Amino acid sequence: MLDSDLAMLYGVATHRLNEAVKRNIKRFPPHYMFQISDEEWEILISQFAISKKGRGGRRFNPYAFTEQGVAMLATVLNSEKAIQINIQIIDTFVAMRKWAIENKEMAQRLTELEHYFIEHCKDNKQDMEKLYQAIGLLMDRTKPTKIGFVTDDKK
Repeated sequence: MLDSDLAMLYGVATHRLNEAVKRNIKRFPPHYMFQISDEEWEILISQFAISKKGRGGRRFNPYAFTEQGVAMLATVLNSEKAIQINIQIIDTFVAMRKWAIENKEMAQRLTELEHYFIEHCKDNKQDMEKLYQAIGLLMDRTKPTKIGFVTDDKK
């Protein structure tokens, strides 16, 4: 998660969140937090229509926090709101990981089925079309439900 997104959730200014992190930098090794590269930042600017440097935008690239980094923020931003937000964020990361693992296995099984049917139904194009329709239905049914958390202002 980006520093600005976390700051918004915690109800603090982004520079204040970054100040707190920098005061406790030993708690944030590179696999907990890292700064977005220039190339990645340019992609984010173009995707989200973020203002460019010199036009009211950020003066430095944002920091990204991993699941462990977000958990560590609870020790740096020691407020009741920070604790509650951290619990929700960690629960979301866990749900996302579980969904990714479950769907990876499903996708692998569907790929194996597809290869099996391609090998055994080469002569019958109609059977292949039915197979692709069935796989499409399975993929639609395994799409994730909305994963996330609710803040007080969105209830």
